[in-house]
Amino acid sequence: MPNPTVPPAFPQAARPGLFSAPRQDVLASLVVFLIAIPLSLGIALASGAPIMAGLIAGIVGGIVTGLIAGAPLQVTGPAAGLTAIVFGLVEQFGDWRVVAAAVVIGGLIQVVLGLSRIARLCLAVSPAVVHGMLAGIGITIALAQLHIILGGAPESQALKNLLALPAQLGDLHAPAAFLGLATIALLLAWQWVPRPLSAVPASLVAVMTATGASVLLGLDVERINLQGGFGAGFQFAVWPGADLLVAVLVGGITIAAVASVESLLCAVATDKLHTGPRANLDRELVGQGLANTVSGLLGGLPVTGVIVRSSANIQAGGQTQLSAILHSIWILLFVLFLGWGIELIPLCVLAGLLVHVGIRLVNAHHIRRLLTFGEALVYFVTVGGVIVLGLLPGIGLGLALAVLLLLRRLSYTNVQVEGTEGKYHVRIGGSMTFVGIPQLSAALQAIPPGTQVDVDLMVDFMDHAAFEALHDWRVSHERLGGTVDIDELHEAWYANAAKGTPHFAKSRIDGLLGALRRRSRAKTSMATTALTTEPLLQGAAAFNATTSRDVKPLLSHLADVGQTPQALFITCADSRIVPADLVNADPGDIFVLRNIGNIVPAWTGDPGADDSVGSAIEFAVDVLNVHSIVVCGHSECGAMKALLGDHDALGGSLGRWLAHGTSALRRHEAAPAHPQSTSPHNSLARTNVVEQVERLQTYPSVQRAVADGSLRLYGWFFDLKRAKVTVWDHAAGQFVDAGAEAQTLEPPVRRPA
Repeated sequence: MPNPTVPPAFPQAARPGLFSAPRQDVLASLVVFLIAIPLSLGIALASGAPIMAGLIAGIVGGIVTGLIAGAPLQVTGPAAGLTAIVFGLVEQFGDWRVVAAAVVIGGLIQVVLGLSRIARLCLAVSPAVVHGMLAGIGITIALAQLHIILGGAPESQALKNLLALPAQLGDLHAPAAFLGLATIALLLAWQWVPRPLSAVPASLVAVMTATGASVLLGLDVERINLQGGFGAGFQFAVWPGADLLVAVLVGGITIAAVASVESLLCAVATDKLHTGPRANLDRELVGQGLANTVSGLLGGLPVTGVIVRSSANIQAGGQTQLSAILHSIWILLFVLFLGWGIELIPLCVLAGLLVHVGIRLVNAHHIRRLLTFGEALVYFVTVGGVIVLGLLPGIGLGLALAVLLLLRRLSYTNVQVEGTEGKYHVRIGGSMTFVGIPQLSAALQAIPPGTQVDVDLMVDFMDHAAFEALHDWRVSHERLGGTVDIDELHEAWYANAAKGTPHFAKSRIDGLLGALRRRSRAKTSMATTALTTEPLLQGAAAFNATTSRDVKPLLSHLADVGQTPQALFITCADSRIVPADLVNADPGDIFVLRNIGNIVPAWTGDPGADDSVGSAIEFAVDVLNVHSIVVCGHSECGAMKALLGDHDALGGSLGRWLAHGTSALRRHEAAPAHPQSTSPHNSLARTNVVEQVERLQTYPSVQRAVADGSLRLYGWFFDLKRAKVTVWDHAAGQFVDAGAEAQTLEPPVRRPA
């Protein structure tokens, strides 16, 4: 097959150079800098740390992590999620330099984790626990900072702050309360300000406005004290004595754990906000660790990737890690030359900013999502634990509950019993473990003795206790004159256990056809129409009994929000091709168009001409806004064999449809034999894929989307015998196995003239 003369339309997805987009990065860095200054000061205040510690962390975080750049567009700095940990360590040690030593230890642990290439393991934490932890921290911050707004001092625990609020309200400091509440009001109101004014960061507007009012009105309020300026503010880390060594090590481990999870979750979230290179999580974790090590050595706060600054960076047009580095340089210059301006800021104004930050950590969207997926209990238990017991006990409580619920779900056994008049049908699905024995035994014991029982087992695991319970009941039932027929619709868990060769691991996802169809074909004559439909009905019943429970939350969510597929997948109607399996997709991920031979008729604009294919393409591109279109052919395709044969004699709808494939046939006949093909029809199938990708570009919707860079077109081929997906590499003139190399291939499209 010849190499189609199609030039690449998009550059290879590679990480851009540090100075590849200096103008955009400089502008983005200024926006992030304006957000970072007040937040760095406020987080230091909430942490009970020296104010300079927040500025040091902001400077070090952006520069060090930016130079490593595992996630190029993520911005690192002091984060609200660590304030409770740091505040607790400050209370425990009483010396900031010892706390800084714990930050250093945490950073070194992160470096080791990153070099060990196990960063993704840090993501193996229930989102309900993570969001609950952040919400609990947010409420703790808000309760503490309310006391500063009212002119008092916060207590060390959230409950104490809550109980002390009435007394503090009775003894409030009016100027501080006025400035703090005005700051909160400005932050809440700024979201309604029209553009372009709303482009100015709300935190900057609120802090500058309230600070200016305090100076102009001459209000007597406590202000920031940098204690001699930037150079005098360093409190370098010191190694603790033997009496504090264990406590400092525990503090470092805690900082490393929470900072790693928060940074990596932020990196994953940041990837969803842009179309550039994806984050290298191991490299990012090393960068975060080095930043925490340096920040701790200099007496700074611990740092993490921060979603507020990262999203602002992307929205402002940041293209490379240069924007993160520059934002830290602007902080350094500001402190060196305009530090006097920082000392004008009242503490109550920063407290108002932190109350707003704390409230926003209680994210209503996360709560709704967790309610949809049945994880809300873990969330609220974690929130309550953090507020009442403290950060680490609260996290531990949430993790313990999440694990218990996980074990319950993984061990869930679904038992359904139907029947009357001596015949009963039992369906058992899920996982059969000792946890489900009470439910299983109760259902089986309710079946009258001496009856005929058919048992359908469709389970992904059966332990010894569950086997014994089922087997003992079967023996007992048959001894009393009944009959028991056990059919296993997935794997032979029961049969193997009865033979003394049990399985010990959960089932893998079972192939493309599934055990049910293989079993049915072996036992059922396909000649009788009535019997032919029976396996489908059994499959539908098995779906209702087992799979339905697992997919219901996702499908219910999709029913509410609608479909947002990423790609249009055009493939053959051949029953051996299952598109969702080929791309490892869930419901809602791909929009599928199937027909005989995965053919795309050329667009003519004539009314009624192939509207089925054309309407699907237009709907996918114009309405669903898919990012990619894949044309996927396959080996041993009946349509390709028909094209090579006497397809003109077929007549009817099939003959008229296959006529659309004659251009691919002519292209195949004019080409030399291709080394990848072992048969003419497979060679034609590969040629047909490239032909149909080019046909796509005759559609106006596709032309527009390709021209503006929002759509890519790909050609795939599925080899049935090898069970491998291959991707067309137009530069090499052949299909290559989908894998790490194929992910960087140019899409085989041309820009429309």
